[in-house]
Amino acid sequence: MRYASIDLLRTVAIVLMVIVHFMENLSGVGWAPAGFGAPLFAFLAGVSFRILLNSQEQKGTPDGDITRTAVRRGLFLFALGFVFNVCVWLPEDTFNWDVLTMIGTALVFLGVFRRLPPVVLAATAGTLVVLSPFLRTQADYLSYWGDDYFQCDWNASDVTIGYLATGYFPLFPWAAFPIVGYLAGRVVFPADRAEGPVKPLAVAGGVFVLLAVLCDVGHRLLPAPISTKLLTGWTMFPASSEYVCGTLGGALLGFAALLVWVDRRNGLAKLPWVTTAAGTMSRHSLGIYLLHHALHLWPLWVYGTVAGDEPTAFWRHAMPAWAAVALVPVCLAVCYLLFRAAERWKWPTVEGFMRWLCG
Repeated sequence: MRYASIDLLRTVAIVLMVIVHFMENLSGVGWAPAGFGAPLFAFLAGVSFRILLNSQEQKGTPDGDITRTAVRRGLFLFALGFVFNVCVWLPEDTFNWDVLTMIGTALVFLGVFRRLPPVVLAATAGTLVVLSPFLRTQADYLSYWGDDYFQCDWNASDVTIGYLATGYFPLFPWAAFPIVGYLAGRVVFPADRAEGPVKPLAVAGGVFVLLAVLCDVGHRLLPAPISTKLLTGWTMFPASSEYVCGTLGGALLGFAALLVWVDRRNGLAKLPWVTTAAGTMSRHSLGIYLLHHALHLWPLWVYGTVAGDEPTAFWRHAMPAWAAVALVPVCLAVCYLLFRAAERWKWPTVEGFMRWLCG
């Protein structure tokens, strides 16, 4: 079953990620609100996993088959993350630990441990968040981030540390997002009845936002080393406690609000084109995530090579920020039209291949 609220939120996540990637990779300029894209994308992966489980259970699929499907999908995303790194970010960035490897790992974990009590899963997510500043300190996080991007040697120690604590999307704390999303899905999409309460999500979202505010105040007022190592201000790289709590709270509040307004009160009944467009973007969000990188990075690598420099010569300074932003709607339109055509003409897509291969 599809939920328009999830489609809309996932579309928002994709749009935000396209904006931030175009601005950063083409002009070297960041835009703070775009930092909500990846957390929302990861959170919704957990919510969608819960919906997938409900669908499988309603069909009477044996428990072991459900586990195998979940694990295969997680491993598929994990492997796809490496293929993506090599083909889009070039081979030297094979182990930069992108969001796909993180989500893939989280889905394997949830597939195996999905029946754990909610309090245990919540404690797991909390542990990932609480321990992450300590792990970054022990690993000397900044030593892996020369020139504002992740770099590591290809040895077992650096690769493992990057996967756990210092990469772009390490498990500590990023795996908390799909786990919390899965828990939210268990609340509002229970297996034993049509729908569950939304209020717990709103309350939890408010608590996370309050925690983000308190962490930010602590960062400003508390003495070192707390204010410099444990509470580092609102930063995505590394994902600070303030950032994690704030974006988790925003995801929970946004999901709760749209679930009530769009799905349960049919708030977009007079705007069916919105839900249709969002449905296409959401169904092909993985493909759009992959494609939009290729659309703006491959030309950079080709031009850098042809110009006689190294492929990354124009990365982050290819054009002014306004030009990069102007290309965003062009990219989104191309992706939308392409995947609408794929649906109409039954072209193969990465989502379809994943379902065929993994179940």
